[in-house]
Amino acid sequence: MQTLTILIADDHPLFRGALKQAVHDLGEERRIIEAGDFEAARKAARDNPEADVMLLDLAMPGVSGFSGLMSLRAEFPALPIVIVSATDDGNTIRRALELGASGFISKSSGLDDIRAGINAVLEGDIWAPDVPLPVSDEDPGVSELLERLRTLTPQQSRVLAMLGEGLLNKQIAYELGVSEATIKAHVSAILLKLNVDSRTQAVIKLSRINMPMVA
Repeated sequence: MQTLTILIADDHPLFRGALKQAVHDLGEERRIIEAGDFEAARKAARDNPEADVMLLDLAMPGVSGFSGLMSLRAEFPALPIVIVSATDDGNTIRRALELGASGFISKSSGLDDIRAGINAVLEGDIWAPDVPLPVSDEDPGVSELLERLRTLTPQQSRVLAMLGEGLLNKQIAYELGVSEATIKAHVSAILLKLNVDSRTQAVIKLSRINMPMVA
């Protein structure tokens, strides 16, 4: 029987417990790795390249909103990521899917729905709550920004997410194992693609898709 490797990234132990319960009821052999903050989530993904899925909370220590999703999608493009959040309005769900999430599970869902969502993603489908999703974003400027963000390379997406976390060029260079000159080149390319003049403006742009999240 195939062993499932499932990464659960949420800073609330009680909710991690609920997700573990849902996973245990899937009826297959499974290995569960838990993470209580974003850096632990990233390490879990690095240490478990064979992982079948990550369940990722949008509101966790060490990350702001969708920056975490963007960073992980860039760093681990083969890893399906299911967003798990108490902020479950149509715009948030739509934005998560646009930014590469394989599914979205509301924290208000029952165990059966959580299990169904995880199963659907494991089978290669996209899962979202049965709620109306807006055809377009309420803010046209955000729609344009999302289009620009999609032009970034995976490495540029990672650099932008780290800028959003407040890291300096030398810190980003250390984290990514490249030279500071390489990071400066990435930042220049990011500014050009986002049509801004400074890294501060780039971070402000990024904050427009990182609305305050409910834990």
